[in-house]
Amino acid sequence: MTKTSQIHTIAGLMSGTSLDGLDIALCRFKKATKGYKYKILAVQTIPYSAALKSKLKKAYSSKAVEFIKLHQEFGNYLGESVKKFLKENKVKADAISSHGHTIFHQPKLGYTTQIGCGATIAAITRTTTVCDLRSLDVALKGQGAPLVPIGDKLLFSKYDSCLNLGGIANISFDKKGERIAFDICICNMILNFLAEKKGHAFDKEGKLAASGKVNIELLKKLNALAYYKIKGSRSLGYEDFQKQILPLLKTTINTNDLLATVTEHIAQQITHILNTNKLKTVLITGGGAFNEHLMALIKQKTKCKVVIPSKTIVNFKEAIIFAFLGYLRLHHKTNTLRTVTGASHNSIGGAVYLMS
Repeated sequence: MTKTSQIHTIAGLMSGTSLDGLDIALCRFKKATKGYKYKILAVQTIPYSAALKSKLKKAYSSKAVEFIKLHQEFGNYLGESVKKFLKENKVKADAISSHGHTIFHQPKLGYTTQIGCGATIAAITRTTTVCDLRSLDVALKGQGAPLVPIGDKLLFSKYDSCLNLGGIANISFDKKGERIAFDICICNMILNFLAEKKGHAFDKEGKLAASGKVNIELLKKLNALAYYKIKGSRSLGYEDFQKQILPLLKTTINTNDLLATVTEHIAQQITHILNTNKLKTVLITGGGAFNEHLMALIKQKTKCKVVIPSKTIVNFKEAIIFAFLGYLRLHHKTNTLRTVTGASHNSIGGAVYLMS
């Protein structure tokens, strides 16, 4: 078994709600005088096959036996994928930190579930594996999300705020000396859903939305969602998309207009947060950063300086930070902040499967 003091190189695995594919980032971390330093050694995105994407989409409503089978199957997929990644890049990881894929997230009811069996990953790769990073925080009455903010604070502290535009848009920033964070709104989850109706995996550069017309009546309904009245720690899940947003999309409005309206809604919700908190700079990452129409709308509605980093950081920041969460877990350092999630305590989250 590798000694904790010798664990520096971690492979972070991220599967987001937008279902783009599996992101892998192999990073080396080092404690610095202030915060931590990191170096990216290798990265890769592995797109999901149509069959796997379909299974992950349907898992939400699957039977118990099918669900636990998929949990193991997806763990096998993750294990084989990272094993191949490490071999092809001729590198070795001291440990693996896997987010898994979120299927259920209902912190108010006391549970969150990310599939992708960590024991299977550890067994296939013969490498210590950290997984199930959200459950402890939920058990401590927290939201179990977002988890990325501690990485924002310790790895990307030069920016006032960090905004991730994935399946869900979430933000983190310091307020009165403490890091806070929350999910702002559904983002690529709904944009991709609508783009698929036009035969596209996503709305490339936001061109479909840009060609549509905003429907004011639908925009008002979206902006009136009960979630936006919640203050303090809050988070969204696929269930919210299913129950709150999908019913609003059952309309005769054409798809391009729906995309235009939803994109405007996302921009309004994001800039409302930037403006009301008087943030001066925002680092934007995640697939949504490549949506030129969305970026233009955000820039039009705020004086906050928008920073879009290199494509590597845009695409892999979450995988980098999940590697970092695993690093903190294995070094027995806090990796989940109560000021972010609303939990009763800070915690060191994550189940660990040790390999000798």
